[in-house]
Amino acid sequence: MKKSQTQFAEAFSKGLLLACALVVALLLISLTAYLLLRGGKVLSWSFVTSIPSEGMTRGGILTPIIGTVTLTLITALVSLPIGIAAAVYLSEYASNNRLTQITRAAIRNLAGVPSIIFGLFGLALFVQGLGLGSSLLAAGFTLGLLSLPYIITTTEEAIRAIPQLMRESALALGATRWEVTRDIILPSAIPGIATGAILSLARAAGETAPILFTGATFYLSGNSVGLLDEFMALPYHLYMLVTQHQAIEKVQPIAFGTACVLLLIVLVLNLVAMRIRKKYIKNYQV
Repeated sequence: MKKSQTQFAEAFSKGLLLACALVVALLLISLTAYLLLRGGKVLSWSFVTSIPSEGMTRGGILTPIIGTVTLTLITALVSLPIGIAAAVYLSEYASNNRLTQITRAAIRNLAGVPSIIFGLFGLALFVQGLGLGSSLLAAGFTLGLLSLPYIITTTEEAIRAIPQLMRESALALGATRWEVTRDIILPSAIPGIATGAILSLARAAGETAPILFTGATFYLSGNSVGLLDEFMALPYHLYMLVTQHQAIEKVQPIAFGTACVLLLIVLVLNLVAMRIRKKYIKNYQV
């Protein structure tokens, strides 16, 4: 009787997990299909390679695309070195004392802070405090701060997943702590680090609230991007099209087309994360 109950519980658990996976897949497929049906008629090569015109009632979205890509690059340059270095210190060098525990708790709490709070902080620190003004650089720094807690947490977890035996074996052979970290720990943890970092950047690329306060603007006639100038970005552009535009019905297809392009950018970042993870899992299996 117990054996049959165990088999039933196992079958039920598998069925429940499969149902949950199917629900998630169905939601994703439905969302993608809905966006493509509503925005597919404006999607074309000219739509992604031409600049906005006539108050964004005509033309394409090249300027928001350039702004989003540049903003994501700045975010990566700000957050990745600091986040990975902080995670390495916390996992490999910091003592397990009260200060370290408080630091970890603070980082995890920051990951739950609403993004609009980071936007207000960026406004006070970068826009006003450091005198950067409403600019691409101020927005990039703000999104860098937003991404830091996620990158630190995922990187630390990836590093802590490396078996302690690998560290002890290398140290026993005469390697220094830094050599162990550089040549063994970090390469082995690259799949987890890369996945967490790229997913954090994908989230940052779709944020609206932080850039709302720090430099995003609705309409620019050109496609040049200056670090100290205001810029266009896909998420803020989409927000303005569907909520603030004076001809909302007219620009709805453009809004849905913009959503499709933004979804595609996030999808590409996720595929890059999967590719990096697959490559390094083969090279550094533990």
